[in-house]
Amino acid sequence: MSTAADAPADLAGRLTGLVGALRAHGVRVGTGETVDAGLAVAALGLADRELLREGLAATLLHGTGQRAVFDQVFDLYFPRGVGGPDTGPADRDAVRERLAAALADDDTALLRQLAAQAVDGFGGYGGPSGSDGWSSYQTLDRLRPQTLLARVRADVRARGTDTGFTDRLLDDEIRRRIETFRGMVAAEARRRVAERRGRDEIARRAVPPSADRVDFLFAGRDQLTELRRAVQPLARKLATRLAARRRRAARGTIDLRRTLRGSLSTGGVPMRPVLRRRRPVRPELVLLCDVSGSVSGFSDFTMLLVQALHDQFSKIRVFAFVNRIDEVTGLLEHGRADPEGLGARIRAEATLTGWHGSSDYGVSLGEFAERYGAAVGPRSTVFVLGDARTNNLDPNLAAVRRISEQARRVYWLNPEARSLWGTGDSAAPDYAELVEMHECRTARQLGSLVATLLPV
Repeated sequence: MSTAADAPADLAGRLTGLVGALRAHGVRVGTGETVDAGLAVAALGLADRELLREGLAATLLHGTGQRAVFDQVFDLYFPRGVGGPDTGPADRDAVRERLAAALADDDTALLRQLAAQAVDGFGGYGGPSGSDGWSSYQTLDRLRPQTLLARVRADVRARGTDTGFTDRLLDDEIRRRIETFRGMVAAEARRRVAERRGRDEIARRAVPPSADRVDFLFAGRDQLTELRRAVQPLARKLATRLAARRRRAARGTIDLRRTLRGSLSTGGVPMRPVLRRRRPVRPELVLLCDVSGSVSGFSDFTMLLVQALHDQFSKIRVFAFVNRIDEVTGLLEHGRADPEGLGARIRAEATLTGWHGSSDYGVSLGEFAERYGAAVGPRSTVFVLGDARTNNLDPNLAAVRRISEQARRVYWLNPEARSLWGTGDSAAPDYAELVEMHECRTARQLGSLVATLLPV
């Protein structure tokens, strides 16, 4: 750790910068947590960097889902060192040789050292010594650690240190080590760039957001996998909020006429409000999900979330479509044990396409109104999930109007930014005139909308 961090003023600046960067990434850090973090730094000191990391994480974070962002921001404000390694020009083949050995031995210290050397030797751009910056992408593209899998596997087998791994498990373990190294390279490149451009800017721009703040349309496979793991905790939180709303609704509203009549005995002062009791009835939920292209990640996550909330409703029916529509309620129930395979199973077993593979909202919604219209009744709340891009085909507004007339409520959740509605082949403004449409780009937005819009 740099000696500059020992100065109290600089240390306070680093701590407040860390807090500001976490807030920019959506982590709720209040004044109390910031004061606790300062006390933790005073108690733990700076000698043990990992101990300091754990102490700050314990005082600033509220859940494990925020830890990945915290670790990357912490590495910028409390780095292991400054500058680059003094090792001279790097030889690609020699670095790959050492990297293969370090991966076979799972030597974390050597992997970190090689990551710094690789960024310094292969990641600089704009000049011979990285005068403009350093790139983890460029570093990994030149080093290509993923091509070392077979060699590392052979080395592990030859050394007899696999502890009984099967080939498949051993390959998975080696891939994990490679991903760890790739993360070290990314962290090293960010640190080097932050020294030049400033920690605050890089902490806000170069640290990837947590999975619940990533746009569904741009989420990668790893981020979607992390989101699927977050379904059950989010569902429990939403179920608690829905149950509280249901209890409040069950108390009913004030019966003004009976309240005023009763107030005659107290001189016209309504001392005992009379409530108009309502009999709670669990509502029915119908989902119409576009599962084409990049929208499928958004639809899959929402289907899993709603299925996890099935106890809150008397009935849930789920329909998926591309240019044909089919009911997938049974597939969704069967897929609870395997959420990652849900999308593939739906596309394999349901009839979602006809004569082409592009989405067609008009035909799909029309087919739903004709074939499954009985699924929607006065107790039904319908959610349509999709970007409303019709490929310049007929949007079939009449079918949407028919569905909205039959249902209690119809909501449309659109994973595109509101600024894009109506551009190109988007029919979002036309649909929004008939049903209530909401922007729903991230899991955080989805959780908020579900808690607000789901009927009780």
